[in-house]
Amino acid sequence: MDKECTVKTQKGFTTLPVEMSEGCVLAHDITEVRPGEFKGRAFKKGHVITKADIEHLQRLGKDNIYLLKIADDELHEDDAAHVLANAIMGNSAETGVYPSGEPKEGKIDFIAGCDGLLIVDKDALTRFNMTEDVMCATVHTNTVVTKGCKLGGVRAIPLVIKRANVESAVNEAKTAQNGTVLRIKEIRKPRVGVVITGNEVFHGRIKDAFLPVIQRKVVAFGGEIIEQFYAPDDIDYIYDKLIYLLSRGADLLITTGGMSVDPDDVTPIAVKKLPVSHYNYGTSVLPGAMFLVAYVDGAKCKNLSGNDIPVMCMPACGMYNKTTVFDLLLPRVLSGELIDRRQLAEMAHGGFCLSCPECKYPVCPFGK
Repeated sequence: MDKECTVKTQKGFTTLPVEMSEGCVLAHDITEVRPGEFKGRAFKKGHVITKADIEHLQRLGKDNIYLLKIADDELHEDDAAHVLANAIMGNSAETGVYPSGEPKEGKIDFIAGCDGLLIVDKDALTRFNMTEDVMCATVHTNTVVTKGCKLGGVRAIPLVIKRANVESAVNEAKTAQNGTVLRIKEIRKPRVGVVITGNEVFHGRIKDAFLPVIQRKVVAFGGEIIEQFYAPDDIDYIYDKLIYLLSRGADLLITTGGMSVDPDDVTPIAVKKLPVSHYNYGTSVLPGAMFLVAYVDGAKCKNLSGNDIPVMCMPACGMYNKTTVFDLLLPRVLSGELIDRRQLAEMAHGGFCLSCPECKYPVCPFGK
């Protein structure tokens, strides 16, 4: 007769020598590690042990198979993983986060169901992980993700876990601000209006180097530059061009230059003349300390959308640094996040670029 075999981590389990386990049904995955070659599942839960498997199990250090009956107040790691995963990712159709499939070695990974910006409720995730015998790890919040990429994983630590611990972890996950710890926000494809400021460029004394940079960063998110202008260091001229771009239906304004402390650096003044809210000049990120972000009341500027239109003002560092605060904020702005002084202040931790000889962003600590 087949015997159901599992591992008992508490006192009171019975053991069966592996050489006598032929016909037993494994109730958990058994992992195999071959350094430098393989790490994964050697035997799947539900596998019926054959005579040929016994030697393999012994090589994996399994001298005994343990017999266990799971109590009513306990859950097997695979069953717990399903419950925990559902709590972390919520309704997949709404959050864009999906399970990788059935548990493997008691773990379920999270997969992106669409392109977008991953949002992780860090506080809720911490509270979840404070619960005994459970864990969940994710990539950083505000990571740009593509459909099919891995976002994290969740599991119960022991093979058998108390139902009360699982329920406690689920309750902590429900405290997330949006009711779910993980979600993916759509990144819209912007219609961008650009004003490149500076007397030296406007009068043709030097060749502009900003526009190709902006073009590349906008196209990376599927956007387009609907029109661009070169402007002298003149407040009214810059203001007029911004108003015109808003009337043309731009749903994102980008300016470059004129952001430093010289008397003729007047771009922030021109922006402030617009009907703006959440006007924040200066960030806690390097490079990008002189960056400006604000929001224009589209209705007051006869913008086609009538919505608030973000304005992002790039200082000179955006021309010669491959990655700056602009790159950190652009996907967040395009996902609809309102960037205020609090968000900018929180970016201080991890906001110092190491200026590596070969930039590997986003696979680096910058902005993390």
